[in-house]
Amino acid sequence: MSTELHETARALVAEGKGILAADESTGTIKKRFDSIGVESTEENRRAYRDLLFTTPGAEEFISGVILYDETIRQSAIDGTPFPELLASKGIIPGIKVDEGAKPLALAEGETVTEGLDGLRARLEEYRGLGARFAKWRATYTIGDTLPSEYCIWANAHALARYAALCQEAGIVPIVEPEVLQDGTHTIERSGFVTSHVLAALYTELFDQRVDVEGTLLKPNMVLSGYEASSRAGVEDVAQATVHTLRKHVPAAVPGIVFLSGGQSDEDATAHLNAMNALGPHPWQLSFSYGRALQAPALKAWGGKEENIEAGQRAYYHRAKMNSAARTGVYAPAMEEELAAV
Repeated sequence: MSTELHETARALVAEGKGILAADESTGTIKKRFDSIGVESTEENRRAYRDLLFTTPGAEEFISGVILYDETIRQSAIDGTPFPELLASKGIIPGIKVDEGAKPLALAEGETVTEGLDGLRARLEEYRGLGARFAKWRATYTIGDTLPSEYCIWANAHALARYAALCQEAGIVPIVEPEVLQDGTHTIERSGFVTSHVLAALYTELFDQRVDVEGTLLKPNMVLSGYEASSRAGVEDVAQATVHTLRKHVPAAVPGIVFLSGGQSDEDATAHLNAMNALGPHPWQLSFSYGRALQAPALKAWGGKEENIEAGQRAYYHRAKMNSAARTGVYAPAMEEELAAV
């Protein structure tokens, strides 16, 4: 089983490829549909995911897709279950298994992610539905005194318990400790907090017997706070992020698949590109983007069947740009390709 986990983890960070996070909760995708004036019905959600998953050639750049509980049970227009459709294109199906961040008891302003109860049985079911990897997200707020040791270790413990259960079920765990970049903090403060979070995470993963060669890390990038008066540039972000990761992430981890957070589409690509340009690194540096891969496609589609091809072109373009960033060859001028189509 460990060999299979290692192979799947490596396949998810194959050269030039990354992961599409299409695991928005019903509440989150409603907000995205509201932004384009589309009602968030089950059929509209299915149609939108169908647009993404059937995009011709996307498998050139996309290695895996994280699905939501509703989505993993849905099918394409021709009746093919989404996990089967993805697998037929060489794309590995995955599944979000956490049940969201909830208020952490006796810790005002902090959260802990829930979903461990019944997880063993759910993982067994998801594997039967075709999932070969999973994702669990924990969140940490940056403040003058936050996050607390209590929050950092509570979430590290839960992430490790989740990872161990995944590996027991033959599923590769993506561990996602997201240090939220909202606020006015400096890039130095972001790096300090991210370091603290990663140190606790890998201590817990080791203590709970998780084989890190069969895992992937999905972290935040080290950024200045989104409301900071002075924001660090692309090269500074790349340097700070790589420095932090090199201090705490074991070389045995096959890959790091960044989340995009609140970054613009092009910023997320540029930051990834700059980090890869600093290589070689002991692990693959890739992407696991949601909004930063989907936003242009969602806008182009607008809920209209006649716009499906336009939406697919927009998604394909963003996937191609991030693939280029995997090898450090992305340039802003490449963004003009889509306009020329």
